[in-house]
Amino acid sequence: MSDPEVGETGLGPVGQHVVFENELVRVWQIELEPGQTQPLHRHDHPYLVIAVEEALNVIETADGRLIDAPEPRGSVVFRDPGAVHKLTNVGGTRYVSRLVELKNG
Repeated sequence: MSDPEVGETGLGPVGQHVVFENELVRVWQIELEPGQTQPLHRHDHPYLVIAVEEALNVIETADGRLIDAPEPRGSVVFRDPGAVHKLTNVGGTRYVSRLVELKNG
């Protein structure tokens, strides 16, 4: 089994570090200060994003498309796997979330 924080494709991890993992789920911590970007990465599993501290984010896909992704505190978003993208906090507040990968999904 590979280390989820290293990556096998040259892409970055989906979060800064894993805060919990078992055979069913992997939970990542994501923190982005204003102007900070989570590097280009790919989600290999379906996942939920739970905003702990809200921010105005922009998703940039591998082909250069920009998608506004505001995340109010307490919001929950489900996304399918496969997309290669990066996430940038374009707002003026720190963004904190938990990303829950569904490993058997």
